[in-house]
Amino acid sequence: MAMTAQETATEQGDEVTLFVARRVESGYEEAFEAWAKNILAAACAHEGNLVTGLLRPAGPGEPWHLLLHFRDAGAFRAWQASPARAACFEKADGHHHEVHRHEILGMEGWFATTPGAAQRRPPVRWRMAVASTIAIAPLVVASAVLIAPYLAGLPVPVRPLVTAPLISGLMTYAALPLVTRWLRRWLFPADK
Repeated sequence: MAMTAQETATEQGDEVTLFVARRVESGYEEAFEAWAKNILAAACAHEGNLVTGLLRPAGPGEPWHLLLHFRDAGAFRAWQASPARAACFEKADGHHHEVHRHEILGMEGWFATTPGAAQRRPPVRWRMAVASTIAIAPLVVASAVLIAPYLAGLPVPVRPLVTAPLISGLMTYAALPLVTRWLRRWLFPADK
C-alpha cells in the first residue's frame, strides 16, 4: 500500500508544503482574496507554519493558488484539524471551490513557487542542492560584506539571529524563485 505524503514526511521528518488551487466565481474575486488572506493569516499564526503565499490567477477564469508550508507532518495535521482553519471555512461564502490539491515533501516545496512547478514531479535532490547553492551563495556573501561589519560588536551567537531571517526571507521570496525560473529547463528536464 502506498504511503501518503504526510505519512512519508512523518517517517522522514520532512517539511510539508500544501499547494491548493481554488476556482472563484466571476465577480467574487475581491471577497475570495479577503477570505484567502484571512485563512493564510490564521495558518501563519499556527505553530509549525513556516510560510504561506497567495498566487493570483494566470488569467481570467484560472484558479487562485494558496501555498502553506509546515515544519513537519505533525504541524500540518494539527493545522488541518485546527479550530482556526475550521472557522475560516465556516466563513467561506460558497463562491469558490478547490480544484486541485498537492502535498509536497521536504526541499521540494521550495521549488513549488509557481502553479506549474507545484504540479510537476520535483527535481532530483542533487539538482535542488545546486540550485539552492546558486541562490543562497550571493546572499551569504552580501550579508558578510554589507551587514557583518555592523554586527561586529554583538556576541557571535547573536549575529546569525540577525542575518538568518534576512537571508531566509530573501531566499524564499526572491533568490530561489529567480534561480528556479533561470534553471527551469535543467531542474525540470521533462518540460523541454
